[in-house]
Amino acid sequence: MAACSRGLVARPFDLTARGAAHWPCPAPRRRAIRCCCRAQQEPRRRLSKAAAAAPERTEEWRIDGNKPAAAARGRRRASLTAMPSLPFPSPRYSSRRQWKQQNFYPRCTPRGPAPQSRDTPPKRDTGIASEKEWGINLLDEAVKESGTNEDGSTWYRESGDDRGDNGYRCRWARMGGQSHDGTTEWKETWWEKSDWTGYKELGAEKSGKNGEGDSWWEKWKEVLYQDEWSNLARIERSAEKQAKSGAENAGWYEKWWEKYDAKGWTEKGAHKYGRLNEQSWWERWGEHYDGRGFVLKWTDKWAETDLGTKWGDKWEEKFFAGIGSRQGETWHVSPGGDRWSRTWGEEHFGNGKVHKYGKSTTGERWDLVVDEETYYEAEPHYGWADVVGDSTQLLSIQPVERPPGVYPTIDFSASSPAPPSDDPPGIPPPPLE
Repeated sequence: MAACSRGLVARPFDLTARGAAHWPCPAPRRRAIRCCCRAQQEPRRRLSKAAAAAPERTEEWRIDGNKPAAAARGRRRASLTAMPSLPFPSPRYSSRRQWKQQNFYPRCTPRGPAPQSRDTPPKRDTGIASEKEWGINLLDEAVKESGTNEDGSTWYRESGDDRGDNGYRCRWARMGGQSHDGTTEWKETWWEKSDWTGYKELGAEKSGKNGEGDSWWEKWKEVLYQDEWSNLARIERSAEKQAKSGAENAGWYEKWWEKYDAKGWTEKGAHKYGRLNEQSWWERWGEHYDGRGFVLKWTDKWAETDLGTKWGDKWEEKFFAGIGSRQGETWHVSPGGDRWSRTWGEEHFGNGKVHKYGKSTTGERWDLVVDEETYYEAEPHYGWADVVGDSTQLLSIQPVERPPGVYPTIDFSASSPAPPSDDPPGIPPPPLE
């Protein structure tokens, strides 16, 4: 469906506080911080063997419950270390097990076309979808209708426009359908919200199930608001997804979020969980940029089997003005309780010197200082200008007109939208190390 075609409305606050940036940026901006005095060259990715213990976030995992497998690639720009890294094995949810779907026949009624089924399950590791991918298109009039198709399946569609205090407005639409025997079902809801404070929200939620017992659920939302204390415009995007198999003990859950403000402050992260019969795995990662040069990134992955085997890998890096550190750990626990681990670290002094150190439970140990350049991503590859350029439908939401002399009520005791909780409901905590 086509996205909302209304024009961009006047904004209550400046969305371009950082200056005249192109919307969106044509290419990611990456800044290489060099800790040496040599002539400027195009920075090259240097992947250390220790950094290889930090796998690519969107990578599919393999499982081997008894021993670590081959090392995964690391996306971080790290430096060469003195010791080889241990690989991190992890299970993958079999791509061969596709969620089966019930095909709906085309629907139509004498009044016009019925809503088309969108009962496809969400895909793993796809991040936060864009406005265009959701295709939210709200009607300007209230609708409430339903019908039955030739095969006996039914459908419904309704929409409305709710109003409230402080200029609150919520335009919404709901649609769905099910097969004649009720074994297959799909639902979808769209909405847009606004009020006189400048708050705007665009969102969607869908769910479904099929005759084989497979079920899925997905929620997406993006929000624009003005921070009460800094008066800066902020945009936040989030997505939650989950799917469960009806034929076996298998399923997965993901929560993604991104937060941006007009001065370059950025926060991104994700929590993931999956299970396939006797195997379970988890992943968490986060990125934080303060807009003034400081950057923090971290990743934590772990997995376990019902037999008691556990293994994991985690790393963290902090940098500011070319000075910072990296550290990480790879570990493994056998069903009998025997534990192995290797820890490593790097201290970057900003003068071309890097202190590298590490040890393992098998007696490995290293501690040395080397001459080495420092590379890290000082700015997010997708930032404020990009998210503004990709949020045209959110920005075009038209709030209720405010009467002259009436001002919005702002509750300074209320915090901004709460960050995602550490653990989604029903997901067990990390295993003890």
